[in-house]
Amino acid sequence: MGILNTVLVPVIQAMPKKVVKIFADKYIAGDSVSDAVHSVKILNSKGLMATVDVLGESINEKSEAVLSKDENIITLEAISKNNLDCNLSIKLTMLGLNIDHDFCLEQVSGILEKAKSLNIFVRIDMEDSSVTESTINIFETVKKKFDNVGIVIQAYLRRSEDDIKRLTEINANFRICKGIYIEPEKIAFKDPDEIRNNFMKILRIAFERKSYCGIATHDEILIKDSVNLVKELNLRKDEYEFQMLLGVKENLREEAVAKGHRMRIYVPFGKRWYEYSIRRFKENPNMAGQVLKSIFS
Repeated sequence: MGILNTVLVPVIQAMPKKVVKIFADKYIAGDSVSDAVHSVKILNSKGLMATVDVLGESINEKSEAVLSKDENIITLEAISKNNLDCNLSIKLTMLGLNIDHDFCLEQVSGILEKAKSLNIFVRIDMEDSSVTESTINIFETVKKKFDNVGIVIQAYLRRSEDDIKRLTEINANFRICKGIYIEPEKIAFKDPDEIRNNFMKILRIAFERKSYCGIATHDEILIKDSVNLVKELNLRKDEYEFQMLLGVKENLREEAVAKGHRMRIYVPFGKRWYEYSIRRFKENPNMAGQVLKSIFS
């Protein structure tokens, strides 16, 4: 079935966007800030925290990057106005990282300044390996001024153990995930067990060095192992959280909350929903199979 689902991804890509959107809506809040606010309100009512993401990446025009910054500022204002239990997630290539480092730093600083004034936490997402070091560099720079910022570390990258050790020196707040981009074996683990082992290794390092961690996974093995690690280290409930994507394995998130764990849901929204959807379908072909099943049932 896994191979079949992989084959289905190009089938979905060949469909009209309006058809794909009907079934991708489960994983995306909608096109607008108000759609995101509505989704987060529902999540909050169920005891779930959230982080919202204005969809977009790989911008190559400064004017577009400034517009993206403005979109994020508007989103922060909406979070505050509606008193949501919600963070903001940002991608640096959406804010000009591939154009100019200092220009991107300026955009990020503007977002963080606004977020700090509203007491909102901002997570800098990690993208593909071409920008790993530059993303970390910008995080290290803004962390000197802002305490309301965190970063993502991807367990499938071989460098991640060193990155975790490096960033715990500045008391970084982490989201730890497996990683979704296709990378060469030279720099990334490919075997699922190797990725899981590295995930747990770097999570332990972060916890033992007193860093707050968002454990971002839908992998039941990793969830179980993470719960055991939390118990072993006798962590308080406010020293970690689990994180999952909107619309994915909702039964697992409900089980975690029922057992007293904090859970944050990643809520993407925006007009660039199609590119996000296709990337997620490629990352998790089972989602493609679920979409096709819905279409023909």
